[in-house]
Order: sequence, then structure tokens, then C-alpha cells
Amino acid sequence: MESAKEKNEQGLPPAIAAKLKCLIYGGEIQPGERLNEAALALRMGTSRGPIREAIRMLTGQGLVTAVPNRGVFVREISVREMLEIYELRALIFGFAAERACDHLDEPHRAQLEELLDQMDAACEAGKGTAYYELNLGFHTLILELSGNQRAHQAYDDHVKALHLFRRSFFNSPGNMRRSNAEHRAIYEAIAKGEAKRARALAERHVLSGRERLLARLERPA
Repeated sequence: MESAKEKNEQGLPPAIAAKLKCLIYGGEIQPGERLNEAALALRMGTSRGPIREAIRMLTGQGLVTAVPNRGVFVREISVREMLEIYELRALIFGFAAERACDHLDEPHRAQLEELLDQMDAACEAGKGTAYYELNLGFHTLILELSGNQRAHQAYDDHVKALHLFRRSFFNSPGNMRRSNAEHRAIYEAIAKGEAKRARALAERHVLSGRERLLARLERPA
């Protein structure tokens, strides 16, 4: 039979994964750093089981990478890789926005409008983490509306690789506002059935995000 402690720990992995994600996004755990299960268990006040499961969750999200016989490390990519991935994201997101014009219905319209309003609220409150998660939701919904599962999967894979670059970008209220203004323009084009315009705006949105992020990375510390 399970002990009371084991039962209590069953619901811990999602909460621990969220805490680890905050530590990674905040820079307390750096790209390339190895995740030490024993140290994390001590820090979180739990056994290693929930820590191990939380790390599996982060692996699935693309934030950490398991290296055989070495351990699990916070994912790191070069600036060159980041720029190349942005180019691919732009192509896929543009395709998805164009295809979304054929599949937009009232329930999805309501969902997109709600996401846009929530992102505006996150901008005003200066809540970068909330905005980032809502932003992912907006892009995911557009990909779903494309009706192409392979495109959706490929886009998700590219997004996972960029989490560590992109997350800090959304700590700036100005960047959040510009990003959501672009979201609204994309949505309006989709809602009007302007497929070519939706595609162009979606591609430009991703590439504009790349340029803003690159400018941030090149700014002197």
C-alpha cells in the first residue's frame, strides 16, 4: 500500500515543473546547467520521484535535454540556430494563418478575441509570464485552425527550441504591446477572410519578433 507521503507527492510534479520553469526563465538555472535531482529534491522538500517526473515534463516541453550517461541539462542553442528557427517559424505560421481563413468559426473567433483581450490585460499589468503563456495559446489556436497536424507539430518543435531565448523578451511592456498589436492585425485579416494578407502579417510578426529579440541580445549589458 502507498504511504501517506507517497500519495501526497503524486500531485507534486506539475507544481515542481512550474517552479523549475520559473527558475530557468529567471536565469537562476542557466542554459547548459545540469539538473541535480538530489539537490532539487532537498530544495523543494520532497523525494526524488516527483523531481524526476517534473524533469520529464520539462523535457517534453523542450526546456531541458537528456544526455545519455551524463544527465539532464537545461537546453541551449546558438544565436545562429535561433535565427534559422525563426525563419522556419515564420513560414509555418504564415501558412497556418492563410489556411485559418477557411476554418474560422464562431467558437474559435470568440477564443481568439478572448486571448487578445487577456494579452492586453497582461500588458497593462506588466505580467510577462502570463503574456508569454497567452501568446503561445494564440499561436497554437491559429495552428489548429490550419487543419494541418504536421505543420502544427513542426511549429511546436521549433517553439520549444526557442523558449529560453523568447521568454525574457516578454518582460518588456513595450514589446508585449507591439506583439499584441500584430496579433490583432493577423486576427482581423483572418476574420475578414483576407488569406494573403493574413499570411503576410503572420510571417512579418514572427520575423519582427526575431529582430526585436536580436536587438535585445546585442544590447550591451
